[in-house]
Amino acid sequence: MGPLLGLLFGLGLVLIIRSRTVPRSAAPGTVDARLRELLLQAGIEGVSPAQLIGASVGLGVVTLVLVLGTSGVPVIGLAFGLFASLIPLTLVRRRRGQRAIELREVWPEAVDNLTSAVRAGLSLPEALTQLGTRGPEQLRAAFTRFGDDYRATGRFSESLDSLKSSLADPVGDRVVEALRMAREVGGSDLGRLLRTLSSFLREDARTRSELETRQGWTVNAARLALGAPWALLLLLSTQPSAVAAYNEPAGVIVLVVGGGVSFIAYRIMLGIARLPVERRVLK
Repeated sequence: MGPLLGLLFGLGLVLIIRSRTVPRSAAPGTVDARLRELLLQAGIEGVSPAQLIGASVGLGVVTLVLVLGTSGVPVIGLAFGLFASLIPLTLVRRRRGQRAIELREVWPEAVDNLTSAVRAGLSLPEALTQLGTRGPEQLRAAFTRFGDDYRATGRFSESLDSLKSSLADPVGDRVVEALRMAREVGGSDLGRLLRTLSSFLREDARTRSELETRQGWTVNAARLALGAPWALLLLLSTQPSAVAAYNEPAGVIVLVVGGGVSFIAYRIMLGIARLPVERRVLK
């Protein structure tokens, strides 16, 4: 009897500890929530915000040590360590932009498939589920999960919420909410709604693609002009005698001021070149 009581006591203690250590979802607006949303929009699964921050810190420290060991100038090592720590976040943001472009281009095809399926007599849940096998490659995984979730629960609205979370895409939010409204309101205008939505998405994708193409070469040229002095400094840091002056207070001031000016110029450049970004207001 004694061992059984001890076992039950231990099991209860473990359950109490686990109940207090269950990870909670991050509050909206926090750094953790913003990073989690960024990773979702980039389509990166299996990476947590803490791992992303850890990769940034680790890369920054390694770069700092390498540049410091090569140049012997702490301020140069610190500057390039800071630059390196921003690389993981920059890559994730770039991946988010690429994924947004990819999804924006395939959504009209997906809506056309939905239109054909509905016209062929399939119900809306069945039409959405078949996109997991016949839809665009970039969307198949999300719609496959939708089909599995709907077959398991039979709850269309909740399955749509899971689909929105899986897609993490502003255009996808609009499409899902339009389908939800069509399902709840009913009627025979679903085909017309889908055709109108497909036409609108194609026009929006065509206009944005033209604007991005026209401004792309200008932005790349500005980035090259901004990064050239720092690339030259990195090359000079392989010769300690060439960068010895940066060990002096005046050299430190030059690097700090130069870094601040570069950061401000980069932010201004991004602000001028940025197209209106569609936010997930329907998430």
